[in-house]
Amino acid sequence: MKNPHHHSKKEFQVERLVFFSDAVFAIAITLLVIEIKIPEIEGPVISEHTFMELFALLIPKFLGFVLSFFIIGLNWFIHHRMFGYVINYNGKLIWLNLLFLFSIVLMPFSTALYSEYSSPAYIHLITPYSIYVFNICLTGIMNFLLWSYIGNPKNKLAEDLPEGDFLKLAKVRSLLLPSVFVISLLTAIFINPVIGRFVLFLIPVIMSMVRNKKEIKTI
Repeated sequence: MKNPHHHSKKEFQVERLVFFSDAVFAIAITLLVIEIKIPEIEGPVISEHTFMELFALLIPKFLGFVLSFFIIGLNWFIHHRMFGYVINYNGKLIWLNLLFLFSIVLMPFSTALYSEYSSPAYIHLITPYSIYVFNICLTGIMNFLLWSYIGNPKNKLAEDLPEGDFLKLAKVRSLLLPSVFVISLLTAIFINPVIGRFVLFLIPVIMSMVRNKKEIKTI
């Protein structure tokens, strides 16, 4: 679709796209903590032991919040860097970005579902974790599509993209996190749900393996 706006307005329109995206990220990351409810205590008197038991029930939810907080934060950082190269826009870019943001606003829901059923009594349930992993995969795929579309010179949407393997590495890293979550899910299904969760600890190690010093200098 041909851009209907005058050249002088393109920069402003791109900024509107970025500002809208930032607002969605901010709302999604705020909604995460809202799902952590304060323990409800019945009766006028309660012991310290009872309170700690109730508070311990929040640990799975808090861990889910921390995990999703950093995942959303990482995606915001990637989105921020990606659109730092964008100088133009079109209808397809807008829709790709909206679909990417759709996966972000789903995160509070999928996190709440996953966290609610991550306690020892429910950790054997696979469906809640599958929904969460699906959300992560959707975000990664949309991230990959955005990099592919923006980085294509034929679309004339970006300038000053670093040369070399920068774009290739960015696309690989967009699928890296979803891949680890898929491995985690498969491990939970076929081996053990608890061991499947521990696979996620490989994320920092694998991310460091594909880190490129040249890419870091371009940030």
